[in-house]
Amino acid sequence: MRKLASLPAFALSATLLAGGAQAAEYNLRFAHFWPATSGMHQAFESWAQALEEDSDGRIEVEFYPSQTLAKAPQSYDAVKNRIADLTATVLGYSANRFPLTQVVELPGLVKTATQGSCMVQSLYDEGLISAEFEDTHPIYLFTHGPGHLHTKEKAIHEPEDLAGLKIRRPTTVVAELLEGLAAQPVGMPAPEAYPSLQRGVIDGVSFPWEGMKSFRLNEEASHHTEIGLYTVSFIITMNKGIYDGMPDDLKQIVDAHSGQAWAAKAGAAFDELDNLGRQEAVDAGHEIITLEGGAENPAWKPVLDAATEKYLGGLEDKGLPARKVYARAKELSESCG
Repeated sequence: MRKLASLPAFALSATLLAGGAQAAEYNLRFAHFWPATSGMHQAFESWAQALEEDSDGRIEVEFYPSQTLAKAPQSYDAVKNRIADLTATVLGYSANRFPLTQVVELPGLVKTATQGSCMVQSLYDEGLISAEFEDTHPIYLFTHGPGHLHTKEKAIHEPEDLAGLKIRRPTTVVAELLEGLAAQPVGMPAPEAYPSLQRGVIDGVSFPWEGMKSFRLNEEASHHTEIGLYTVSFIITMNKGIYDGMPDDLKQIVDAHSGQAWAAKAGAAFDELDNLGRQEAVDAGHEIITLEGGAENPAWKPVLDAATEKYLGGLEDKGLPARKVYARAKELSESCG
């Protein structure tokens, strides 16, 4: 049976339990930063339920949402170091650690979360980015939908409107895009955006529509510019030692709940939540500015193209095959669409 934990864990993770036939062999602690009331938490619960049912209860999953077990920027390392057994987290919260994977975050590649999730999972399956994850056991990778700009006081119509504005950014990739637009990017994980907007620490945020609802940001930002500036890549991953120590039949069950099929489910959940987040803003009477052509809009494209080239060139200078990954990502952007 799945459990929702709100207090720090005190039991050893993945403990082999003694006792009757009803006892789970593996009790896995799943840490993430979304609220327990969010749609993404529900999507993760669906995955856990399927895993538990197909293992006949030999695997149980206990959830720690809202950063109750590990803070968002430390979630990946929490799994690596067995503080948590599973996590769903933003790869860019670990700056410069997954640079090839984050190529998918560049402008114009992701049109929907379902398409983006297919794209990033395919890059992993094809071995183009898998070396970045050798210290944990990935379950699946996914993305959110197009990331937009949402501001509290000033509407954004042209790139010049961003000059000097403090905008929350999720990753260093998005920071480079915002810097190219003369904004002042402020790094923070998603749960910190609401109080920062509320207190005036930032002027706006970069988020998909899903995040505007999940983190209540529509309460603070009433101007929305739909541009498809970026996306963010995520992973659900398991502690490597836990997976390696499982008997073969349980490994097969975990494998059956990994990869492209579940990436697609996560993407579909994000797409549905994007629709709900946008409708919430519409119902509140907010200003929604939809840029014609999105990231291809002539007023925005030169700056975004320059930022893309800067990112790819920087990785190539470090000896990483960024252009190869980007070229394949562009192909997958079409075939996954």
